[in-house]
Parts: sequence; structure tokens; C-alpha cells
Amino acid sequence: MEGINNPIGKFYGRVRSRKLTGTQGQLFETLLPSISISAFSDLGDVQAYSEVFVEVGFGHGEHIAQLAVQNADALFVGCEPFVNGVASLLAKIEIHAIENIRIFRGDARLLISEVPDNLLAGIFLLFPDPWPKRRHIQRRFLQADTLVMMCNKLKKNGMLRIATDHPKYQSWVRTLLAQATTQNLFDVRFFDGSTRPNEQSWPRTRYEQKALGDIMYVELTKI
Repeated sequence: MEGINNPIGKFYGRVRSRKLTGTQGQLFETLLPSISISAFSDLGDVQAYSEVFVEVGFGHGEHIAQLAVQNADALFVGCEPFVNGVASLLAKIEIHAIENIRIFRGDARLLISEVPDNLLAGIFLLFPDPWPKRRHIQRRFLQADTLVMMCNKLKKNGMLRIATDHPKYQSWVRTLLAQATTQNLFDVRFFDGSTRPNEQSWPRTRYEQKALGDIMYVELTKI
């Protein structure tokens, strides 16, 4: 995959924005090592869980934390390079005593590429960096080849959920999903603000609550 081995900074820019508090720093030292993975194989026997989900860029962790609490028998793997986002999720994990989340702090494409085919119940790509400049389009996570890869990793009827409020990224998503290759892989359903799935099944993120423009929600179900 083009660019997959490039340094993470090329795709994500800065990985820290604010200095960690003392409590956050402590969680990095005490909690993170016990739930951090460097490869999918670090998860061991995932058959012990009813289902396995991956969130690409979990932000501050609202979505993945709520789903993990609601589905204690499933495993949730969150991919996030940003230190402050990881710190926020660690706090939620400690407060709610969540035991079914693992954190991968690298490029999500590397992790997903290691997943056995037909394993995942779902992948979440919520409000990804839109990389709006034309010269940066190839840095977008969602590409024709990553769509095929994610489809391969999803089990039948597994779903890929995408949300974005950025007009250029919305156009990009529609273009990719209109391709014949994609249409042969997924059933595609679009939502808007008035038809958005309920928060029980699709928890809101902090970014979603602050979104300035109209939000596109898409659910792709593997055929």
C-alpha cells in the first residue's frame, strides 16, 4: 500500500498538543502498558470475545468507551497516535473499569493489515483528518485500496461506519463509494442529521457535538 511505511508524523502531524496532567502521566505509566498492543497478534486468542471491533482514530474516546461498556463480551481495539486522545481514553477506562479495550498507537492501516480475513464485526472511521489540500489527498486514511482491505477483514454482514462534516471529505467518500468495485463489496446506506442512528448503537463523539457543518453518516455492510 502506497505510503504505508512512511513515518507516522507524515500522516498525523503533531502527536501531542497539551502537556499531560500528573494523573494522565501516571495512567500512561501504570494503565497503558497493560492494554497497549504493538501488533494484532498481541491480542492473543480473540475467539474468547463474541465480536471484535476496530476504531480508526478514536479522538477522546467517547465512542469506543461507551460501546465497550455496553458490550462487555466484545473486544474493542482503538487506534490513535495522539497522546492527548490516548490520555482521555485512559481516564475513561479507569473511571468505568473497562476491561475490553486495547490501544494501538501506530498507523491503523498497519494493524488492520494484520487482522485475519473475515474476522472483524465492525470498523469505525469517525471524523478523520480530511487533509483538504490537494497535494495531501494520498494522506487520507480512506482510499480505494484501504476500502478493499477493510472489506477483506470484515466478516459477512460486518459493517464499516464513516462520519465526516468536511465538505471535501464528503465528496471524496461519495466518489469512492460510487465506484463499481466498492458497490460489489458493500451495501451502502447514507444518513444525515435527521436520520442519524440512535446514540445507543452509534454514540456521539466530542468532535461531533462541536461540528460546524452538516454531518454525513455512512454505514457500509459487507455483502
